[in-house]
Amino acid sequence: MTPTFDGRALINGQRVDAQDRATFDCLSPVDGRLLTPVARCQAADIDLAVAAARAAFEDKRWCGLAPAARKRVMIRFADQLLAHADELALMETLDMGKPIQYSRAVDVNSAANCIRWYGEAVDKIYDEIAPTASTALALIQREPVGVVGVIVPWNYPMIMAAWKIAPALAAGNSVVLKPSEKSPLTALRLAELALEAGIPPGVFNVVPGYGVEAGSPLALHMDVDCIGFTGSTRVGKQIHVMAGQSNLKRAWTELGGKSPNIVFADCPDLDKAVEAAVGSIFFNQGESCNAPSRLFVEASIQEQFLEKAVALAPKFMPGNPLDPATVMGAIVDKTQMDTVLRYVESGRKEGASLLYGGEQALTQSGGYYVQPTIFAGVKPSMTICREEIFGPVLSVLSFTDAAEVVRQANASVYGLQAAVWTRDINKAHGVARALKAGTVHVNQYDEDDITVPFGGFKQSGVGRDKSLHAFDKYTEIKTTWIRIDSPV
Repeated sequence: MTPTFDGRALINGQRVDAQDRATFDCLSPVDGRLLTPVARCQAADIDLAVAAARAAFEDKRWCGLAPAARKRVMIRFADQLLAHADELALMETLDMGKPIQYSRAVDVNSAANCIRWYGEAVDKIYDEIAPTASTALALIQREPVGVVGVIVPWNYPMIMAAWKIAPALAAGNSVVLKPSEKSPLTALRLAELALEAGIPPGVFNVVPGYGVEAGSPLALHMDVDCIGFTGSTRVGKQIHVMAGQSNLKRAWTELGGKSPNIVFADCPDLDKAVEAAVGSIFFNQGESCNAPSRLFVEASIQEQFLEKAVALAPKFMPGNPLDPATVMGAIVDKTQMDTVLRYVESGRKEGASLLYGGEQALTQSGGYYVQPTIFAGVKPSMTICREEIFGPVLSVLSFTDAAEVVRQANASVYGLQAAVWTRDINKAHGVARALKAGTVHVNQYDEDDITVPFGGFKQSGVGRDKSLHAFDKYTEIKTTWIRIDSPV
């Protein structure tokens, strides 16, 4: 039995239909079932949400609170997520197809932790006093930017929303969030839970809809001060253009990746390297911007490595995402599944050797599933090595020289994440420094924490999510000079 979901927008503290009452169907990739009609918001709805956010900011119902007061509300907001963890996890799984065990243990917990962390942080950040002459006092202070537009993708709906709304709200901004039309449900529920926690109406608004119809009006809006976007590099470039075409709003983007994972022959633990390489690319069905989709293995150990990798692959065969034992679930929709399968066919045609998978799975389920797929004999010129697939497809390349593998690893328009496996401390540091990526892992791949920044070099985006650095995106720095004519 499918739970009942509310697909209406949340604007100014109220659930509302789109102005023209248009909707789109929210279908589950698990089995194709209709979850609920969702408000198909457009420019008129964005205008209402931005107006509500602006009014809330100008009357200071949220930004006027002391940081310690906002902190207490943010902590209650995080607590609300945990109190509704099972509901949110089920919603996330049905909406975008990830295994229920990860929706509950990873997505809900990570989103709640993010909101709590920024709430706790906001009253512990101090402003500055410049070292001036005794005749002056120069205050350097952070202020919220105002109205923040947020557009997030479908692969980690709750986590991606939390990474942006948490620092923006904690800093005192008002927010208008446009979730992906492929996974809008948890974002709408988060806004309700925020209200219940005490965030005032108008401060956090959620407006579902398609990118061209709702996302573009948000990025182009003349009364939005800042836009935060996570998604494809193609759309991210458009976001920057629209920010410039409108009011030159600050634009922060976290975009695509084609992350290299380099395993040297002196890897300290080959089994762990194999487990990390396979587990990381197939986690979340490969629908992760930082997935290590390009695996470089030193030639002398490649045969042994591939034997172990292929032996592990069957453990990641997709299953019913609602089954607690499932480790790889459904692709988000038919469009994305077809895209993944086209890339697999491209790999075959261009001469890569298919070692495992490569086919649609669970074809009788009504959902969208792809087998874990491993290609060997991949060349840097091949499409599967150059373009982001966003699916469970691993491309394996061979190398013999450290300088050459670094050159190949960096020969990408992306620079989000990378890894190097070696027991040689000099090689580890040297390669890590040479890799052009926002995050480099050494002898592991999945270590992560809210305390460290996340973002990339090159066309992987502009700015950083997570850590205290995220506050830089949602605050302005103001200097105030005060003349002091001391009588003593």
